[in-house]
Amino acid sequence: MSTSNSPMPADEFVGALRGLSHRYWGSHPFHRRLHDGSLSEFELRTWAANRWYYQSMLPQKDAAIISNCPVPQIRRDWLARIVYHDGGAEGEGGRERWLRLCEAVGLTREEVLDERHVAPGVRFAVDAYVTFARTKPWVEAIASGLTEMFSGHLMRQRVTDMLASYSWIRREDLAYFTNRIDAVSGEGQATVDIVVEYSRTLVEQEKAIAALSFKCDVLWSMLDAIERAARKE
Repeated sequence: MSTSNSPMPADEFVGALRGLSHRYWGSHPFHRRLHDGSLSEFELRTWAANRWYYQSMLPQKDAAIISNCPVPQIRRDWLARIVYHDGGAEGEGGRERWLRLCEAVGLTREEVLDERHVAPGVRFAVDAYVTFARTKPWVEAIASGLTEMFSGHLMRQRVTDMLASYSWIRREDLAYFTNRIDAVSGEGQATVDIVVEYSRTLVEQEKAIAALSFKCDVLWSMLDAIERAARKE
């Protein structure tokens, strides 16, 4: 990283952002167990019910970004993310696909929607992420979502591994992931482009990197809390 006050060249800045990939939750021990097929049915249900809270709050996080962003084109483009998760109508969208996954692992919609299984640590981490998006400058809030740069390959591997390891789960039950893979690829580059364009000083670049680091901490903390909750069986 540059030690001068001038901004990093774009390729160096993007490299610094991508350099945080080792802190993404894909390397968390719980995720590794999810992929190697060693989670119990209770652990899978705990994961799905808690991850639901994260999924359900993403539209509010994205709405917070729009509310703080002064650039009309970015607001228009970002609106599509809200619709993606909430759906264009009832029974559509990423939230609905996640609920179907919850049902596939043995949860009822009622127990997922009333959040009875959400661990305090998960709620705290997710709420902190939404608060970050509401209170930080919009570019930092967008930068925090750059974990999507790391997620496409992991989603592809998750579909393969879950189908191989958990015989009661069907490919259609994993529609959240199969549908999201291509979307993440496009969104990831678009988000990088925005962050690079609007992080115009070294300080702004460093804050963007710190925002992405914060998001990695949020995701890792979620899995820590899920892992603890899953031990209570």
